[in-house]
Order: sequence, then C-alpha cells, then structure tokens
Amino acid sequence: MRRLLPLLVGLLVLAGCSTSKDAVASGQQEFTFVAPNGQTTIMYDPPGSRGVVPELSGESLLNEGRTVGLQDFAGRVVVLNIWGSWCGPCRAEAPDLEFVAQQTEAAGVAMLGIDVRDDRDAARDFVRDRGLTYDSIFDQPGRVLAALSGYPRNVVPSTIVLDRQHRVAAVYLTQIRPSDLLGTVQRVAAEEPAPSTPGS
Repeated sequence: MRRLLPLLVGLLVLAGCSTSKDAVASGQQEFTFVAPNGQTTIMYDPPGSRGVVPELSGESLLNEGRTVGLQDFAGRVVVLNIWGSWCGPCRAEAPDLEFVAQQTEAAGVAMLGIDVRDDRDAARDFVRDRGLTYDSIFDQPGRVLAALSGYPRNVVPSTIVLDRQHRVAAVYLTQIRPSDLLGTVQRVAAEEPAPSTPGS
C-alpha cells in the first residue's frame, strides 16, 4: 500500500489543472477536465495554470464539404458553444450568444458552435431562424468533443471560453447568462499576451 500511495498522488496531480513550470512555460500543458463537484461555472486562473485544447475541427454546418475549426481563429479568443436544435435551453440562449459575439468581435473574439446529435437541415433552420452569424462544426456523432480529455459530452448546452493561446479560461456547464459570459469574454480578451520564449 505504501508503494501505491505516491503513484496515486502523482495520478491525481496529473489529472488536475496544475502542472510543472516547465510544461506551462513551453505551452505544452494539455487541458484535462476534472469533475467540478457540482459547480456549473468553472474559471481557470491565473492564465499560466490553463491547459491548451487540441486543434478541434470538423465539417462546417453552413458550408457543407468545408472544414472549420480553431485553426481559423489563431490569436483570437474563442467561445465554443456545444448545442443542438433539439435542446430547449439551446434555443433560449442562442440570441444571447449572438449578442455576445456582436459585442466582442472588435476585441478579437470569435464564436464557434459545435452542433451535436443533430439533423443538418434542422440545425440550419435553427441558425437561420435565430439570425446567428457564426458557423458551427457539424458533429452529429459527437466525435469532436472526444478530443477534450474528460469533458462531459452529454452536457448540452455548455460553453467553453478559450484565451488567445486557445487555453481554457472558463467552462459553463449550463445555459449561459449573457452578462456573465460577456464579462468573462471581455476580461479574457483584455489579458496581456504571454511573452514569447527564446526560439519560439
């Protein structure tokens, strides 16, 4: 048992948000979601403690045959919203997300949806009927979110705020309140960019 204790402690540390200073400095810390003990809003601060997400991408909902993803928003704050046209709270929060997108675009913020377990025509109708101007990854089987280690794919809607280095700054595991999301996005957009390291 004594031999197992150090191993278990090590695993718990690896599962959390903190890593070694070397990992943070080199930007290689990968985001791993840890169960929030009932919390529906989780903030990841200071910025140096945040984990980066992989290059999420998939087929565009609005432009069939075209790929859309984080690679299209280098250097920008990105708000990822996981939604489906079948989801009641998603219908309620869509205008608020569009409002936040319009209010923060000039500050270098992009909105990107991830449409899960959906019918493409129904999802397109959803976007058109609500006047949404941002695109979504059409992820009918829910594979894109599998790249986010530990993230609960069954929680819809949910929203992830990424900073300019595409590190996770905030997670909302519920329908967003526009004032809360707007404040978070504006704060993250105003953060000083991380200093470049030699050789980067």
